[in-house]
Amino acid sequence: MSWSASTGDDVGVNGTPLPSETPDYVRFNRANWDERVPAHAASPDYAVERFRSDPDFLSDVVCFDRPLLGPVEGLRGVHLQCHIGTDTISLARLGARMTGLDFSAPAVAAATELSEATAAGADFVQADVYDAADVLEPGSFDLVYTGIGALCWLPDVRRWADVVARLLTPGGRLFIREGHPMLWSLGDSRPDGLLVVEHPYRERLEPTVWDEDGTYVETDVEFEHTITHEWNHGIGDILTAVLDAGLTITSFVEHDSAPWDPLPGLTERDEDLQEWRLADRPWRVPFTYTLQAVRGAGA
Repeated sequence: MSWSASTGDDVGVNGTPLPSETPDYVRFNRANWDERVPAHAASPDYAVERFRSDPDFLSDVVCFDRPLLGPVEGLRGVHLQCHIGTDTISLARLGARMTGLDFSAPAVAAATELSEATAAGADFVQADVYDAADVLEPGSFDLVYTGIGALCWLPDVRRWADVVARLLTPGGRLFIREGHPMLWSLGDSRPDGLLVVEHPYRERLEPTVWDEDGTYVETDVEFEHTITHEWNHGIGDILTAVLDAGLTITSFVEHDSAPWDPLPGLTERDEDLQEWRLADRPWRVPFTYTLQAVRGAGA
């Protein structure tokens, strides 16, 4: 359900003061994510206890990424918008020297605790993704990794791409797997099974504002902070932003599956992929995509 108000609290859920100049979208989104951290950490979908008990365990997302991601051993990597760090720790378990960055203090605290408990060696930093190249060492990362459901929280994908380029060392690589903008533009599931374009496909100045009391993982927690501000970014918006930031696109792959159930009632779980696909003609719409790009010496 859309909602149009645009006022925010002065503190996050954990009580951390927000600067007076903090944009409204950051206030709303941070409160939403702060509150969901404990529920996500306790949910079986994030498998935190499996990470603790099995030193070889990897997240389903990173398992899906591995064929395209290739070897990461010895690479210095940063995971932008890392949330509670399960994908970050998975990459560290594959041999990368990982730093995770997220704007949520509770998420960074949960990720840090899990890294220490599992001896993963990953470090975590609290900062807005747009400030990443100011709080981390620019030009020093071999790999910038971004996972599912990250870009929709950002109003300006060009600004994000510039941050990525600043972080990468010459020859360093961006790897992003994201929800496809075509999927984000679809409306709710219909009883007749039709797919209907309901929401913006291209990036727009104004956000789509949602009031939703749930979350995407299995939990019975009832939430208070339910307002979020989100943006869709079309494939053209994203590719152009990456190119204009001086990166060379080396791979772009569209997938008809997603690691969560994006259209309940219309999907089925593919046990081989460990992901969800449309039950009827899954080739009709891409659910996710993988983009890779490299920073040249002159970027």
